[in-house]
Amino acid sequence: MEYRVLILGDRAITFEFGAVISKRISHHVLGVHAQLKESIAQGHVNGIIESVPTFRSLTVHYNPLVLLPDEVEALVAPYIKEGDAVSGLCTQWSFPVCYSGEFAPDIEDVAQRTGLSIEDVIKIHQTDVYDAFMLGFLPGFAFLGLVDERLHLPRRAEPRTAVPRGSVAIADQLTAIYPTVSPGGWNLIGTTPIELFDIAQKDAALLKAGDRVCFRAVSESEYRKIQTAIAAGDYSYQNECQVKEVA
Repeated sequence: MEYRVLILGDRAITFEFGAVISKRISHHVLGVHAQLKESIAQGHVNGIIESVPTFRSLTVHYNPLVLLPDEVEALVAPYIKEGDAVSGLCTQWSFPVCYSGEFAPDIEDVAQRTGLSIEDVIKIHQTDVYDAFMLGFLPGFAFLGLVDERLHLPRRAEPRTAVPRGSVAIADQLTAIYPTVSPGGWNLIGTTPIELFDIAQKDAALLKAGDRVCFRAVSESEYRKIQTAIAAGDYSYQNECQVKEVA
């Protein structure tokens, strides 16, 4: 896959693989990231500290006392060539979502603006399996996609100053879950009781780039039961996603 090299000061290089959000590019980026991460852990690439994936690029941080930029590119190039080899390795998650009442403040507006019924909005949103392209904006905030074109809507004209934790939202071709209370401008169509970020855990962020997520609708009473089970440490995360091939 063709790429462009962008120098970020004297300690990082970004390898850019395109100008659009696509599953094909994302899978390649994550494949390169996974192989490079393993090689770093095994000590096979002296001088490279870490790599950070995004929608369409991979930033590689390195020690400038050990490597020059040209040497970094030479080390990373073989991984770029074999990037897709491990792109299928991921964790799949099935998250319960309540799409009604106080848990879905924008769902009526979304239905009206898309010309769909509320039932169709829910059905469409929970039909697909979404790729976690990258984490950003907030700790534990995963950008998930791609959303069905029928649900494509821009961000709200006036962002909220406080979006509740666990809010499930859509904006343009992406969907996401707010891991903590924060300002936000996405359209809120549901809420999940799942904890996406817990600083007490070894891996504070539940989701990682490359994971896959699907949603399943639950009633308000089911939501409360799951919320209680999570608080008591009695909830078992479900893995029911049926992974689709990339077109």
